[in-house]
Amino acid sequence: MLSARHVVCALSGGVDSAVAALLLKRRGYQVTGVFMKNWDTLDEHGVCTADKDCEDAYRVCQVLDIPFHQVSYVKEYWNQVFSDFLSEYEKGRTPNPDIMCNKYIKFRCFFNYAVDNLGADAMATGHYARTSLEDEEVFQQKHVKRPEGLFRNRFEVRNAVRLLQAADSVKDQTFFLSQVSQDALRRTIFPLGDLTKDFVKKIAAENRLHHVLQKKESMGICFVGKRNFEDFILQVSQWCRVERGPCPGLGLSTTLAFQYLQPRPGHFISIENNKVLGAHQGWFLYTLGQRARIGGLREPWYVVEKDSAKGDVFVAPRTDHPALYRDLLRTSRVHWIAEEPPPALVRDKMMECHFRFRHQMALVPCVLTLNQDGTVWVTAVKAVRALTPGQFAVFYKGDECLGSGKIMRLGPSTYTLQRGKSKSPVATSGNGLAKAPPLEP
Repeated sequence: MLSARHVVCALSGGVDSAVAALLLKRRGYQVTGVFMKNWDTLDEHGVCTADKDCEDAYRVCQVLDIPFHQVSYVKEYWNQVFSDFLSEYEKGRTPNPDIMCNKYIKFRCFFNYAVDNLGADAMATGHYARTSLEDEEVFQQKHVKRPEGLFRNRFEVRNAVRLLQAADSVKDQTFFLSQVSQDALRRTIFPLGDLTKDFVKKIAAENRLHHVLQKKESMGICFVGKRNFEDFILQVSQWCRVERGPCPGLGLSTTLAFQYLQPRPGHFISIENNKVLGAHQGWFLYTLGQRARIGGLREPWYVVEKDSAKGDVFVAPRTDHPALYRDLLRTSRVHWIAEEPPPALVRDKMMECHFRFRHQMALVPCVLTLNQDGTVWVTAVKAVRALTPGQFAVFYKGDECLGSGKIMRLGPSTYTLQRGKSKSPVATSGNGLAKAPPLEP
């Protein structure tokens, strides 16, 4: 008699991963639950939420009668996710640590731990996503070393596993999985891919998982919690400058990392008449499209551009101001889920598809233009509000997530074009705002 397939399931202490583990056990697999501890500083109430989440994950394993393990990736998270987060802010970009956490921690560190240390035949998570493989096909996958170079050898025969959107379009999380490696994806099962969130909650309620069912869904960046982001960055920056030692809970020196995030006072300036409207504590704290907190002004103003050289933040009245809209961006080298660009893009150098740069925003029709260095120009069919350097442009063709690239440069705003200017009024150093660029061949 063949032994049951061994699946290692990541448990977060929430309802989704708990139900994922339950469904795997129902399929007859030998399931092991593992809690990852990636961040262990205290939240805004002085509580280490990771400890509570770990306790909830352990209780899930008790209810399901499966083995429980805990693994710490605090150091790896700091080096590969949070340090990048800080570096991106220093450069004036707005990062997405959730995408980077999936890429480097859950689908690299944890994946290797599941396969190499626990001898898993496959790993699983509670993400709302699907792949083109059935479970048995996942178990048949073997590790294939990632090819060297920009794209893999065109003569290599390998059927890529596709990343597909979940049945629940509202909960679909392929956006956050758009940088995951092909090797990890080939060995991963997503038990919730064909289910709705409501049905997942129903399963939890019927299977003694009330302790996770009653928890609020985690929203936002895990290490910020419910705190104001500006306060978080500046408070930790102040702590590190005063104490010059390890950040609480991390055991790692953060003095150098936070030195560049100390307050850098500058001005809020009207994009329309260059009038100074107020002061701020650092241009790097602001994201294009967000409302600017300007003392003494009753009407709302919104961030439209940033000048890293002078430290000024340009703002515009109205949430629909034309200075907020652009239809052109350039990415970093794109990570394609299939490891190489779609054949149509390689052949024609241009391809129609859709993209989004925020989770759950409506997909935007666009045209991709492939550059020789693996980056792409993205031309939206119509101007999009608040395109943001540092965020990821995630590409879709039908229900397939093709991959993503970090937004590095922006074309001119609708406002700039309307004024007939040939360049943006803001310096381009470090903030991702570009002069109107010609599309590269």
